[in-house]
Order: sequence, then C-alpha cells, then structure tokens
Amino acid sequence: MKPYVVGIDIGGTNTVFGIVDARGVVIASSSIKTLKHADVNDYIEDLYQGVMHLLETHDAVGKVHGIGIGAPNANYYNGMIESAVNLPWPTPLPLAKMVSEKFGIPVAITNDANAAAIGEMTYGAARGMKNFIMITLGTGVGSGIVINGQLVYGHDGFAGELGHTIIKRNNGRLCGCGRTGCLEAYCSATGVARTAREFLELRPDPSLLRNLPIEAITSKDVYDAAVNGDKLALEIFEYTGTILGEAFADFTVFSSPEAIILFGGLAKSGDLLMKPLREAMEKNMLSMFKGKVKVLLSELKEADAAVLGASALGWEAKPLES
Repeated sequence: MKPYVVGIDIGGTNTVFGIVDARGVVIASSSIKTLKHADVNDYIEDLYQGVMHLLETHDAVGKVHGIGIGAPNANYYNGMIESAVNLPWPTPLPLAKMVSEKFGIPVAITNDANAAAIGEMTYGAARGMKNFIMITLGTGVGSGIVINGQLVYGHDGFAGELGHTIIKRNNGRLCGCGRTGCLEAYCSATGVARTAREFLELRPDPSLLRNLPIEAITSKDVYDAAVNGDKLALEIFEYTGTILGEAFADFTVFSSPEAIILFGGLAKSGDLLMKPLREAMEKNMLSMFKGKVKVLLSELKEADAAVLGASALGWEAKPLES
C-alpha cells in the first residue's frame, strides 16, 4: 500500500495542496495562485510542478495512492467542474480526468465545502458527530451537509448549496450564480465588502472606511475598522451576522444538525460576527430546536480542513477507465 495521498483545495483566489499520510498528518503543503491562469492547461502544469516539487523534497515520488480535490461546483459522481462562477475557466471541465492523466495517479473530486466537512468530521470540531452542517465563509459561501454520518450529495452530486438559498426575495443583490438575493451575495467576504460600499454610499456617517478607495475595500478592512470601534463597521458585522443567523434557523429545520461549523477567513471575526449570528438564530428558531444547535468554529488550521478533507477522497480514488 502506498503511504501517502495528495489533497488539493482549489479556491477562487488560491489553490493549496499538501501531502498527507494515513493518520491525517499534513507532511508538507504549498500553494499557487488560481486566478492568474486563464488557460486551465497552464494551471494544471503549474499545479503539477508545485506538487512534484513537494513530493521530491519529501521523498514521496511514486508513493502516492491517490489525489483528492476539493473545488467549487465539483461533481463527485462524474469528476467534472460544472458552472463554477468563482473560477476563471470555461465549464463543464473534466478536471479529475485532466489531473489524473497529467500525474498518472487516480483522482477523486468533490465540492470544496464538502471536502472541508469531511476534514472536520475526521480530524476537527465535528469528530464523533453524525449530523452537522459545515459553512465556509470565503470568496463565496459554501456548505457541506452531513446527515446520519453521510455527506449529502443528492441524485446529481450537487446537493447542499446553501449559499444559494435566497434570503432577500425583493430587490436582492445580483449573485455570481446569476440569480438575485442569495446568501452568498451578503455573507461571503465579498458580500461584506459590498455591504460596506452600500452603507458608505447611502449614509453620511463618519467612518474609518472613508479613508480608503471605496472600490478597493475588503472584508479585512471592515474587520480592522470594527476592531478599532468604528460604528459603521460594527453595524456591517451586525447586519451580516443577523442574516447568517436567520438563514441558520431555516437550515436547522431541514436537517436538525447537532452543530453548524464555520470555516474560512470571515469566521475568524469572533464575537463581531458570532454575537449577532447567535442572537438572530435563536430569535428565529422553531421552538422545538431552540437551544439545541451549537455554532462552532472549525478546529482545523485555515488550509488544513479542505486539504485534509480532499486528501481523504484520495484513498478512495480509482484509476480512470480506459
């Protein structure tokens, strides 16, 4: 038995990859920029060079059982990436096949948030849980739903896109998916920046954020201003947390999770986000679920959850059919 797998997490901005052993230890990891590759073949070449460099450095060439990939809108059943709005390549894209042919190693692929859920269930805050929802707050809002110990894929591989539940029916923001009012348009890192721009344009309040070019404001800028007591920035977090909490109350009705686990940059905002989130969630919760659902932060290091989850798929990867 070959002792390692490679886990690859493809994000809208960066791709992180690592060598993982059978105990779930990340032996080494590195990253490349996703967005700079307009041609997917150039991207796969860059990825190949990066992974092979890691394998050579750690004496792991020829010792990899399989590669697992977590990517936006990746279909576990057919190995395709289908209509991924945060990636720069035309879709559908047979990514599992392309990567497998490049490396000569079996590849399995799943949605990036599903990969994070698998990592959390195996190594993190969801250890021992059979019913939980993983929410990733990054460039978009991703989710992985685990019911009775099984990741929910649905009949076509796309179940559980909670970031694209519509939370504003009238005059909602345009989302990257083409619809309006999606949770992702409000509660992703990008959504927080959009809220900041809206608040600044519509209101006269003084704010530290007015010192920045309005189109360049990021969620990190909003966080920094909020930590410094900026009233407008604090209201942006209150607004974002309230929307998330209301959505979580709805999600609970569907699968009665033991916990909802948050992962990603925005989840690190602490009480700025968590306080309004928990208050809105309980306020809107169906009475039979009140006080039952924990909201937890991921226990895995930023890159590790998705890399570990993706790597777990690597043990299942089967050679391509000829």
